[in-house]
Amino acid sequence: MKSVFSYLKNLFTSPTVLETKKALVGVSKADAFLEAMIADKKVPGMAVTVLREGKVVLQKGYGYANINKKLSVDPEQTIFRIASVSKPLAATALAHMVADKSMDLDASLYSYVPYFPKKKYDFTIRQLASHTAGFRGYKGKEYALNKPYSIKEGIKVFQEDALLFQPGTDYLYNSFDWSLLSLAMQEAVQTPIEEYIAEKVLEPLDMNDTFPEISGEIGSNYATFYSKNRLGFREAVPVNNFYKLAGGGYLSTAADVARLGQAYLDKKISTAEVLTSFLTSEKLNEVPTYYGLGWQVSVDKKGRPYYGHVGNGVGGYANFYVYPKEQMVFSILINCTNPLVQSDLDDIIDLMIESKDVNQEILGH
Repeated sequence: MKSVFSYLKNLFTSPTVLETKKALVGVSKADAFLEAMIADKKVPGMAVTVLREGKVVLQKGYGYANINKKLSVDPEQTIFRIASVSKPLAATALAHMVADKSMDLDASLYSYVPYFPKKKYDFTIRQLASHTAGFRGYKGKEYALNKPYSIKEGIKVFQEDALLFQPGTDYLYNSFDWSLLSLAMQEAVQTPIEEYIAEKVLEPLDMNDTFPEISGEIGSNYATFYSKNRLGFREAVPVNNFYKLAGGGYLSTAADVARLGQAYLDKKISTAEVLTSFLTSEKLNEVPTYYGLGWQVSVDKKGRPYYGHVGNGVGGYANFYVYPKEQMVFSILINCTNPLVQSDLDDIIDLMIESKDVNQEILGH
């Protein structure tokens, strides 16, 4: 991590910090690395919440929610675009529907959305949720589409395109799967999907700062959304993500996202039988895709199992991981389109998992 050593040197020479000059370890070292990412201008702002056994061990804002105004990031209040971390939210709602038999994972999409244009092959709710239905990803400017589409209107972006492969024979990650799936969900319960998710997921988990982004609405706690180029950070182009709400259209805070992960560790979500199907990697020809139903399900470089999601959208980048064996939750939100810092974040997460100073807490803005 570039400049982290100079950052540590400054810490060691400070008469008020670590006067014993002992090497930083665990949470303190992770905190130093995160501060160095800001010093190196790798990201404009970042909010981090890390839980271990339900307790906060690191909750802090780094850098700026708005660079020009020098507004600091608050991990409990600053609102970020969470991009594809929206998928676990929607998947949690889908788990409720499966549990109460409002939806059948192995039913055809056409059971719920009969008006969707017919394709060469039929495909199921499960295949949409696991990205094995054959739909394409973004083309051209679709990634940054700025059209005021409803969820139902938004399917016209891709509805006339042929499937890329026979459903169930291959895997292709994309957000259109969840756009279409969310339409099926709201047709199944005859309720707007954003209202259903609020009632079944957000309100019970006290995720009071998580909501759909409405184009043109900018609250006082919103981070400014940036993109990065060789000259630095600039404000991201305007987008309207509502039509792909379930796949990448939610706003949230680091603290709220962590609440979702902790609810899974505390087994507050649906039934064990239903969750097993969501949090187990699908397999194609006995080879895992490392994706369940709305959740990435994999192992890290040390072989530790986790589930969660990475999110990358215009003006937002997010890491959300749940480590069941270690009983840890990681929520890291950044107000910038992919800043190319995933390897740094992986190292910091690894450091936090292996830290021995489990009783130490770092809280702050």
